[in-house]
Amino acid sequence: MIDPYQFRSKNEKISFQITKKTIVTFLVIFVFTWLLFIMSLSVGSSFINPFDVLRHLLGSGIPEYDFILNTWRLPRTILAFMVGASLAVSGLILQGIIRNPLASPDIIGITSGASVGAIVFIVYFMGTISIQWLPLSAIIGAGFVSFLIYVLSWSKGVTPIRLVLMGIGISAIMNAIVTMMIVLSDTAITTKSYLWITGSLYGASWTDITSMLPWFLLFIPITFMLARIINAKELGDDVAISIGVKVQLFRVLLIIISVILAGTAVAFAGGIGFVGLIAPHIARMLIGRSFAALVPISAMIGGILVMFADIVGRTAFLPLDVPAGVFTASIGAPFFIYLLYRNRNQ
Repeated sequence: MIDPYQFRSKNEKISFQITKKTIVTFLVIFVFTWLLFIMSLSVGSSFINPFDVLRHLLGSGIPEYDFILNTWRLPRTILAFMVGASLAVSGLILQGIIRNPLASPDIIGITSGASVGAIVFIVYFMGTISIQWLPLSAIIGAGFVSFLIYVLSWSKGVTPIRLVLMGIGISAIMNAIVTMMIVLSDTAITTKSYLWITGSLYGASWTDITSMLPWFLLFIPITFMLARIINAKELGDDVAISIGVKVQLFRVLLIIISVILAGTAVAFAGGIGFVGLIAPHIARMLIGRSFAALVPISAMIGGILVMFADIVGRTAFLPLDVPAGVFTASIGAPFFIYLLYRNRNQ
């Protein structure tokens, strides 16, 4: 048995163990993420040699590629990675605190709540209020629906399966509300909303990047710092309380973080489903259950899934640009059925 490397901050607020296998896995996935990132910048309606892409990123590229890379592909690829990473970490948090393998922001209704908040903004406030407020609108919608699901699931406590089933029901209602708002809107809003709701990264801009980046850079590191708390909670509330964890306080805090990550992802990319379900499961299969290691690896896997789906969507059916959400759903729906089947007796 290989002893894990241990890290502990001076104030002991942050501590975790990491094995050699985890380090190797992290490096392999990190390299693969960068290769896919370069591939995403290379392919499209016109192919750019990957070495020219690298030279461009290093500041010595060919000027004729500046517009294609800087205006179209680079912001779209960066946004795809951030959206995938945010959804993956959001799902990882939910699976950790609910202790249910079926938990993810889209399945338990957080994503549909964010969709309602975002569509309300697009339909009623777009053009009169700065687009910078779109993430906040999506987060408010996600937060409201999360609170509603939690309250309706409460009956002498909240069981994981009750939360999931209530989330599925509320999600269906929220999706119906979104559809109704879109149908009653004018043609221009309807077209934009339908493209958005399917989970598209089309038209991503540097404004989107700068708007989402603060949320991304703040809340994913916070999740990493709370890894020890989630590891304790996965052992059960009684065990966590016995070692001094304020279970209810941290449960609310972690749900808020999950809501914020999912809400901002939905605000900028629409309804890209199942990433928050799939990515944490793949990460656990690769490295086990250490939450500190799962955060960055799940984030990278989530980013890989959305980048790959976006590459397929904009290259496989040229000149059509198919939303990335179509391809994540085609992978995620069968995976969800598999999880239901595997856990049918639990």
